[in-house]
Amino acid sequence: MPLSRRRPDSGRFPAAAATVPVDSAGVCHHTSPHSALNGSALRSAAGDGLLDSQNTMDTRFIRNFSIVAHIDHGKSTLADQLLLKSGTITEREFREQILDDLEIERDRGITVKARSVTINYTLDGQDYELNLIDTPGHVDFHYEVNRSLAACEGALLLVDAFQGVQAQTVANAYAAIETDLEIIPVVNKIDLPVTRIDEVLEEVETVLGLDASEALQVSARTGKNIDDVFEAIIRRIPAPGGNAQAPLRALVFDAKYDRYRGVITYVRMVDGVIRRGDTVRFMREALQSEVIEIGQFRPDLTPCDELGPGQVGYILTGIKDLSRITVGDTVTQASRPAAEPLPGYKKPTQMVFCGMYPIDATDFENLRDELQKLALNDSSFSFQPETSDALGFGFRCGFLGLLHMEIIQQRLEREQNMDLIQTAPNVTYELLLRTGETRIIDNPQEVPDSGVIEEFREPIALVTFIVPSENVGTLMQLCQDRRGIYRNTEYLGPQRAQLTYELPLSEIVYDMYDRLKSVTRGYGTMDYDVIGFRPADLVKMDILVKGSRVDALSTIVHRSDAERRGRALVKRLKKEITRHQFEIAIQAAIGTRVIARETISALRKNVTAKCYGGDITRKRKLLQKQKEGKKRMKQFGAVEIPQKAFLSVLEAGHDD
Repeated sequence: MPLSRRRPDSGRFPAAAATVPVDSAGVCHHTSPHSALNGSALRSAAGDGLLDSQNTMDTRFIRNFSIVAHIDHGKSTLADQLLLKSGTITEREFREQILDDLEIERDRGITVKARSVTINYTLDGQDYELNLIDTPGHVDFHYEVNRSLAACEGALLLVDAFQGVQAQTVANAYAAIETDLEIIPVVNKIDLPVTRIDEVLEEVETVLGLDASEALQVSARTGKNIDDVFEAIIRRIPAPGGNAQAPLRALVFDAKYDRYRGVITYVRMVDGVIRRGDTVRFMREALQSEVIEIGQFRPDLTPCDELGPGQVGYILTGIKDLSRITVGDTVTQASRPAAEPLPGYKKPTQMVFCGMYPIDATDFENLRDELQKLALNDSSFSFQPETSDALGFGFRCGFLGLLHMEIIQQRLEREQNMDLIQTAPNVTYELLLRTGETRIIDNPQEVPDSGVIEEFREPIALVTFIVPSENVGTLMQLCQDRRGIYRNTEYLGPQRAQLTYELPLSEIVYDMYDRLKSVTRGYGTMDYDVIGFRPADLVKMDILVKGSRVDALSTIVHRSDAERRGRALVKRLKKEITRHQFEIAIQAAIGTRVIARETISALRKNVTAKCYGGDITRKRKLLQKQKEGKKRMKQFGAVEIPQKAFLSVLEAGHDD
């Protein structure tokens, strides 16, 4: 079956978006309904009415679109050029990745947060308002992409002129098609010395099912053919629907905390008009407040008089209670509320969890405040308090993946100057108890005794790999070593193949991406989607240091892999824990059975160094006294476990 007509989960691949009607000027006025969970209930909810207010922007001249692509295919660079060519920023203000305003984004060269900006552009004498949302490309931030698509009517799908269609290209194309968006394929980086544009266009048609004859060819780096992108956005992406006379309904698609002004709420207008001084209500929390400021992103926060249907902007209400603002909520007028809220967003499911503890116990409340601010700005991140015998009071944090976890940790440490201890990450498991109860756990400490467990289930992901054909055998061996179940292989051309596997999520999140890049010399890509839980022979492995169990080092492993993991872990811990003045035993155990052990020998001070000759009994007394002191230390002495030791669980996961 051709790949263009099937999805990785064997479902039917939807047909490409239908063409939209255009007027004599070539401008489309498509207002077909679609659902809001997948992005388009905004338009179905808005209806087909045009604006009657003379002050509000006519929806016929508004376009809302996202830029989606695989990692490093040029999303942020294209956004930079759109801002520059439209005059939104000047040559003097221009800098690379201007929309990536987080320090960690600029250091890593990746987009972490979706970012909105309003662009004015004139075509055929008519002024248009274009609302762009630049999105991340990594699989860990796919929820950001979904939320961005929900606020748009169209999407630019970027494809690298040399690398072609990659795993996240396919995933983002599926998401945009399911959201019923108008998709414009754009082949980027045509200025590269080596390109394969014809082959890439063929991949766009056969793999994604899109019409390659309508694909644009641009160079975001040099600015070549950028005007064609503007024209395609205006002529091919449908205008939003909306009724300025209807009760106000605006979708909260993001939020940010400002220490001076409170919560800045990002909204996509659906119906009605909002002005400064209006009293609005957040429908989910029944929270009312007066609008202090209203504005748009140009690209900085720029105040304006009002926002109408189809427009994207922000509102300031002075609210500082972070728990009262939620992404996906509906903003309406307090005096004339909407009959029902917008459907909002499907709640993301965190699959990777770890503990975060302040090194200084007095920083606990500060850490809570910073986590609340991050959770407001990143709705795919969650946290709740927990206590560890080894580390004290901290928080159990949930993430979509390891990169997501790493970004959150670095933002806390670098932006907020927090000193943290982070435990090794683990995925979510499902337990069926003998009582018939089903329990979801995200912390190895919560695993009960094996005698009460009827069935231990682990999360399974459907993984799509796109690799060079010569690396197919190596990748298949890598997946087999990680308990993968082969599904199928599709060849995208003579040089590249797409493989589909079912793999335990725990085997993916740790270092699968790094190993994939290693075995394919950087050319392999992957995308995954969790499809459910499956029974497995899993056990809880405890780590004992000097006879005491360290709960923060406990982990869940497959029984067949437990001894190897245990040996690798205690060896790493032996390297990380410094020597004390007493012997330290490090053990890995399953229940009461010890499966691996390493011993850190005691530091020995030469107490007889000052005894020059004389009676031997003097030396014996000193040595006996030292022996008794070491015995007392072994009984009462505390072992200091450094931060790096807690990450040894991760590093020992797949040692060769």
